[in-house]
Amino acid sequence: MISITNLSYYLGSRALYENASLHIKPNQKIGLIGLNGTGKSTLLRIINGEYQPDGGTISKAGDVTLGFLNQDLLSYQTDDSILSVAMQAFARQNQLQKQIDELLHEMETNYRDELVDKLGKVQEEFDALDGYTIQSKAEEILEGLGFSTDDLHQPLKQFSGGWRMRVMLAKLLLQKPSLLMLDEPTNHLDLPSIQWVEKYIQTYEGAVIVVSHDREFLDNVIDVTVEVAGAKLNYYPGNYSFYLEEKALRNEIQKGAYENQQAKIRQTERFIERFKAKATKAKQAQSRVKQLARMELVDAVIDETARVNFKFQFSTQPGRHILHLDDITKHYGPKRILTHADIRLERGDKVALIGANGRGKSTLLRIISGSEPLNDGRRQLGHNVSFSFYAQHQLESLSVEDSLLEELKHANPTKTEGELRGVLGCFLFSNDEVFKKIKVLSGGEKSRVALAKVLLSQANFLLLDEPTNHLDMQSVNILIQALEQYEGTYVVVSHDRYFVSQIANKIWYIEDEQIKEYPGTYDEYEWWQEERKEGRGGDSEKSKPEPPKSVSAPSTNGHSVNGNGQKTTNGRASDEERKEWQKTLKKLTQQAEDSEMKISKLEERKKRLETELADPATYGDDKLMQAKNDEYRRVTAEINQLQNEWETAMLEAEEWEKKLA
Repeated sequence: MISITNLSYYLGSRALYENASLHIKPNQKIGLIGLNGTGKSTLLRIINGEYQPDGGTISKAGDVTLGFLNQDLLSYQTDDSILSVAMQAFARQNQLQKQIDELLHEMETNYRDELVDKLGKVQEEFDALDGYTIQSKAEEILEGLGFSTDDLHQPLKQFSGGWRMRVMLAKLLLQKPSLLMLDEPTNHLDLPSIQWVEKYIQTYEGAVIVVSHDREFLDNVIDVTVEVAGAKLNYYPGNYSFYLEEKALRNEIQKGAYENQQAKIRQTERFIERFKAKATKAKQAQSRVKQLARMELVDAVIDETARVNFKFQFSTQPGRHILHLDDITKHYGPKRILTHADIRLERGDKVALIGANGRGKSTLLRIISGSEPLNDGRRQLGHNVSFSFYAQHQLESLSVEDSLLEELKHANPTKTEGELRGVLGCFLFSNDEVFKKIKVLSGGEKSRVALAKVLLSQANFLLLDEPTNHLDMQSVNILIQALEQYEGTYVVVSHDRYFVSQIANKIWYIEDEQIKEYPGTYDEYEWWQEERKEGRGGDSEKSKPEPPKSVSAPSTNGHSVNGNGQKTTNGRASDEERKEWQKTLKKLTQQAEDSEMKISKLEERKKRLETELADPATYGDDKLMQAKNDEYRRVTAEINQLQNEWETAMLEAEEWEKKLA
């Protein structure tokens, strides 16, 4: 369908891609993953023809059509209704509809046979293209994406960027391109809409490439994972969970290959050092030097797992009761959010506030913070409660001329520069990056700084509104670790199901203008909801190889020789003894040569196995993959055993040579 071959693309001197290849097949559902800044969105724009590669080719089948949802569409505005914008997907049908309307209008005053014939042909094509159902299709998709029936006829420009993005997504889905490219589609969707899009993509007849940091979304919609790393496109034939397991296995294989090669290099260097000055061994030593020079080095495995090693503490311990919202009412004109609602928050509660957009989640967070006035009722904070509030709009409050270090110093002046660097390191800012100005940071980088400030604030109560938006998976993992070891209380609004499942011990949701609580984890909540829908639910609520055996020096003619080849009796060795020693030396030398030959053959086999394990054709066959992995481990163990035997034989041979000298 689309073939990307030896793609190279540079940003200045930095290679985003270098000889990268990927083949996209019809109906594949591909998840494009990688750290922020590795070039995922750039790849989509290259495929779309917006950017030209610096090397390589991208070939498309002649009938391939592309649809690209990107973040630039957030700024699109028009006076047209959202239904009209979505229906722009049906270009030919709209053209035919206009012709039909014009013909009917003309026939009101000029009824001619040729007009009737022309109208019949146009209507026939219109009907063949399902023209009479296009509006209902558009309405179905828009409503699935969270729009109400009343919204459909409102001008697009009246809606926020996130809602305009949904309209553009609807338009793309209605166009049904053979390759649908989605760049962070879940960023502006609530949970019901995310679940609707999941179902749609699962049954979509074309191919899909999606860039997303939502693990559960990827697991539910993709059958291939492509990781952008090291300027390459690494192919994994499975969903994100499969990728994690397979990457761990590949890393294990690479680590083993690296360690074995380093052991071989050290062994060869020792041989060269010992024998380079010996006339009888100089030729062999020189051969080893050439061998080292020709060796294709295996890269060390880079540990990409970011870990939090800083304890986020608060200065004052609050009382047991953190917050009580008592009989509260909140409405905006006729739109009622909460009516006589009541909720309590206790110390140590880790709450996820979930649900569809428009239900009032962010409003409730602002009520809790005290920044949103109530129409009725009472908000009461508990004893010694101090809170810190994170929301996307607060990124604008960062001091753009400050460096990262300066910005964090404002949040907690008691921390040393080393401590602040430690926090920034937790949030993936290292070395000179800490001196960057806020104004040069990307949206995701600013989010990480703002989150670090919140956690540094020493507040014992945190309010976090969509903290994972614009964060890559590594950053989300950082935040999860930070919240897991945070000893205070928090309320988090999020549509990221994996994130919520890791950090919450209670679930809040707004239903029937009330704040309702499920006293358990998100996974338990989902199970309870399924039971509830079906009428069964209650109320809410790995044998290291053996070490090589040492070759013992013989005991002959009554003279015992210790392990270092030294006689235990005084006097010169007899001719018979020296003949025995020469036999032993010859035997040891032959043993070392035999081991070396076997190692060479096994290393060739190991290299072939590594190539086979990196072949996508192997991935699709579970039995073949398992057999190759088993053989790889067996060959690796044999090489380790033989390398130990070779080194022992060489060391013992050297001692016998000294004795015979």
